Amino acid sequence: MSAEDGDQELRARVQRLETLVASLEDRLQQLEAQGVSAAPTSGPATAAPPAATVLPAPREREDLEAHLGTYWLSRVGIVALITGIAYLITYHFGELGVFVRVVLGYLLSAGLGAFGLWLSKRYSLFGRIVFGGGLALAYFVTYALHFIPSVRVIDSEALALVLLAGLVVGIVVIAHRMHSETVAGIALFLGLHTGMLSDITSFTLMSTTLLAAGALFFLVKNRWVIVPLSSLVAVYSTHVNWALRGDGVPPGTPNPERLLLSLGFLAVYFLLFSVALLARPKELSVRASLCFALLNWVGLVGLGAYEVERRSRPDLFTFILVAAVAHGAAAAVARWRQAPAMLFHAYLSLGALTLALAMLAHYSGAALAASWLVTGLVTGLSARATASPILRWVGVGILFVGLGATGFIVDSPPVLDAVAFACFLLVERAGELRADWLPPPDTLQAQGVLRALCTGGAALAMVWLVGEWMPQGLTTLGWVVAAFGMFAVGFALSERRYRLAGLGVLALALGRLLIVDLAKLPTNQRIITFILLGVILLIISYTYTRVRHRKG
Repeated sequence: MSAEDGDQELRARVQRLETLVASLEDRLQQLEAQGVSAAPTSGPATAAPPAATVLPAPREREDLEAHLGTYWLSRVGIVALITGIAYLITYHFGELGVFVRVVLGYLLSAGLGAFGLWLSKRYSLFGRIVFGGGLALAYFVTYALHFIPSVRVIDSEALALVLLAGLVVGIVVIAHRMHSETVAGIALFLGLHTGMLSDITSFTLMSTTLLAAGALFFLVKNRWVIVPLSSLVAVYSTHVNWALRGDGVPPGTPNPERLLLSLGFLAVYFLLFSVALLARPKELSVRASLCFALLNWVGLVGLGAYEVERRSRPDLFTFILVAAVAHGAAAAVARWRQAPAMLFHAYLSLGALTLALAMLAHYSGAALAASWLVTGLVTGLSARATASPILRWVGVGILFVGLGATGFIVDSPPVLDAVAFACFLLVERAGELRADWLPPPDTLQAQGVLRALCTGGAALAMVWLVGEWMPQGLTTLGWVVAAFGMFAVGFALSERRYRLAGLGVLALALGRLLIVDLAKLPTNQRIITFILLGVILLIISYTYTRVRHRKG
């Protein structure tokens, strides 16, 4: 068994090397087409310039012109060509006989593909673009034979899906054997694009799901990023068009059935892209992984919340809660698959954000502010258990949202300000997090900024809390009392940040006293403010003096 295992491992390594070499060859051809490689010289050979001679700088304008002419114009041109042929098939092929429709459609795609193969013998990149357009046209012809009424030849939806699935498999096999990301990208993207040129129904969603599955094969097998990433955007964009239009389902379909259909497709999209991302996570760049996770989250939560809110508002909280649990499960799978630490923490953070959004769908008023404060506290404390600075940042952000809600809700009880102060204090005192996947200087600097934000949030909550209890007209005195409270916390915890925050609040109070209170406060309130201010300042100064004397 050990010899067989060794042979299998050797074959897998050879296959990976072949794929890598093919990708490098494809990239070299792209660079040559863009004019990056050195231009050939003509004429008699000349002597090499002396060492002191400065060679001329590359002409950036010519490189940009070559890049636009060879790279972008070819892609825009094939998109325009396939779009025009798709419209031709949609609006004029219905006038032809059944046999002629089928034969002529596939002859056009075969001719375009053959022309692309012929061109690729001399101009590899350009020829592959044209060949990919031929494959995409074959997909659209198969799609039109059932879906477009004027061209319809196949009445069975199941048979049409089987034919489309077979064609997608054929596109994947051809692109994989050619080791060409260009062919795969052009064929699959144009397949998704042409499907959006006509009415979008559930059949369109099923066909785009097949194309997305084909694109994800390349993510899992070859670790190509552009093709599946563009497929992700196209799939969710198609679903947006379907959700916004009322003719995507048969007339008279009940809202619950349409909602289940929509959520079913969204669940399939999320599972497809998540499984493909987590199948071999260590071989994908961190930036690409984060792009997939973030876009997948936006598509699932954004589209799903829109559909549920429009058709079944009471179920919105349940849906968002399920989405939060799904991202927590994805984080667990990422940890199990030994994915990059950044991807694991990103899934955790997205789950926490989704949970905070769920509170908005279920609570209102003071209960909403309290739920955000609790969510932020749990998220911030969970960051220590998971050693996730990113999750801690998210928790602090949610706490600030909850604190802002307490300030703008009229009937918010003062106890919420006390809860906010306690939450910021607990998250700040949770201790420094050690993240091995971040450089130590970056970790220390980020943690310092985060703890300073927690201290600022606690000071703001203290100011609002004291302000709720102070009589009208004694705002400045309330700020002084809040500063005294921050000093008390700072001395009790031996934490300099809280004392500095108290100094900041005290400076604001003195500024308000000199600018506003001297001119506007009644005589009695002015007397009380100055006397209590003096007493509090003397107490704080005495405390500083005593502490300094002990240290001395």
